[in-house]
Amino acid sequence: MDLFEYMHENATKKQAPLASRMRPETLDEVVGQSHIIGRDKLLYRAISADQLRSVIFYGPPGTGKTTLARVIANTTRGEFRQINATSAGKKDMEEVVEEAKRILGMDGRRTILFIDEIHRFNKTQQDYLLPYVEDGTVILVGATTENPYFEVNGALISRSIVFELYPLTAEDIKGLLRRAMTDTQKGLGMYNAEITDEAMDFIADVANGDARKALNALELGVLTTAPGTDGVTRIDLAVAQECIQKRAIRYDKTGDNHYDTISAFIKSMRGSDPDAAVYYLARMLYAGEEVTFVARRIMICAAEDVGNADPQALQVAVAAAQAVERIGMPESQIILAQAAAYVACAPKSNASVEAISAAMEAVKSEKTPAIPPYLQDAHYGSAGKLGRGVGYEYAHLFPNHFSKQQYLPEEYKGRKFYVPGDLGYEKKIKEWLAFLRGEGEENADN
Repeated sequence: MDLFEYMHENATKKQAPLASRMRPETLDEVVGQSHIIGRDKLLYRAISADQLRSVIFYGPPGTGKTTLARVIANTTRGEFRQINATSAGKKDMEEVVEEAKRILGMDGRRTILFIDEIHRFNKTQQDYLLPYVEDGTVILVGATTENPYFEVNGALISRSIVFELYPLTAEDIKGLLRRAMTDTQKGLGMYNAEITDEAMDFIADVANGDARKALNALELGVLTTAPGTDGVTRIDLAVAQECIQKRAIRYDKTGDNHYDTISAFIKSMRGSDPDAAVYYLARMLYAGEEVTFVARRIMICAAEDVGNADPQALQVAVAAAQAVERIGMPESQIILAQAAAYVACAPKSNASVEAISAAMEAVKSEKTPAIPPYLQDAHYGSAGKLGRGVGYEYAHLFPNHFSKQQYLPEEYKGRKFYVPGDLGYEKKIKEWLAFLRGEGEENADN
């Protein structure tokens, strides 16, 4: 490297975005991902010992895929080459492979090839790498935001270890922000800037696990905010929300506002107001509420407040809960809105709630009567010896598949726990039970 190239490289580093300048250079500087780079984990040991084999890093943006590749580059004694699948082609890979062969033949050093956005390579381009990954000419390090089991050649997957990276926690993000604010070499320490706890919490929360997004917002705030009369640049909530282009709303995930909002959401569904339900849903999602938490509340409401008035409501809610776990945001907001609107518009009944509440109270506070002998288990020869199961009337042998045999214990004869309502499908249930019990055959329409 000549003097001009050296000066150009240094200038490029200084002018690079904060997120790039703050990339860790060693494993111990990496934040998060302890499930794969903890000191006792395979990847940590392999990188530390410079014994890495082909790997694919899979995870959302800003979780450290490129960072880990750079750490590998700083750690390995072999050659490190990097290409991006969005702009590179087969010719670029051929050049890397030929150079790798030469280096391996001359001094026995391996070549680690980092391919960013590897899912962008087509099947033919991925196939080209197979024999060279197979024989160890190159050690592949791939990075992708897409599920590699769908987007990367199966043969290439079988020759690699897939490591999934998770979104960073808010505490991880805040740790990075603090480091950037105090680092005078690569960070923002030379700007005499301060950030309020409220602004830091907001950026860390809105970044949603993306370190790059958080650091970019912080840098923009520091570089565009005029210092105060005391010469200190202060990043408060107003600056933070402007830099990350999202308005802060009052919503503490562990505080009163969280419980107030979810309460209003549930009561709106119970009160058959889909407009209010969708509005409170939007407030929660905008504030970063977990979609799985919202989905659980919709399922509960479907069972508790709709019940058998529309049994389909619970099916819709369960399907929505399963879907959001597989899809994630932002698309999950559509699924949750559909489920919330359905539950809000459905006819309502809490008969099932009252039934189980009354039954639980009876079990808790009253003497436990014996189960009628004819309902007891008749297996293992107990029918003949103990009289268990004797006299049981098999319902399917009777008209309407119904026997008027008593099923409650004798002490509870005539007691009703489940009393169906008069709305939706539950009205049909009520009429059917009345017909079976002979309480109102004239009301049955079957």
